[in-house]
Amino acid sequence: MAAALIPLLFLTIFWGIIGIVIPLLIPKGPNRGLIRCILVLTAASCWLFWFCCYMSQINPLVGPMLPQKAVFMIAKKWGYKME
Repeated sequence: MAAALIPLLFLTIFWGIIGIVIPLLIPKGPNRGLIRCILVLTAASCWLFWFCCYMSQINPLVGPMLPQKAVFMIAKKWGYKME
């Protein structure tokens, strides 16, 4: 479980820095609000995209589809009795 927690924390902190800390460091100027908005939306979108991909790989909705012959061959090789 800890192995799955490390990438989650690392990427959340990374995109949090980009979306929260860096916008605070933008110098004053005519486009300051726009640049802040772009950084926050980019960070949120990238984190959400990464999170959805990461979660779908941890718990896939569709498993591998093996032909029946392959299942019987694997079961025989591993010593299971198929009825």
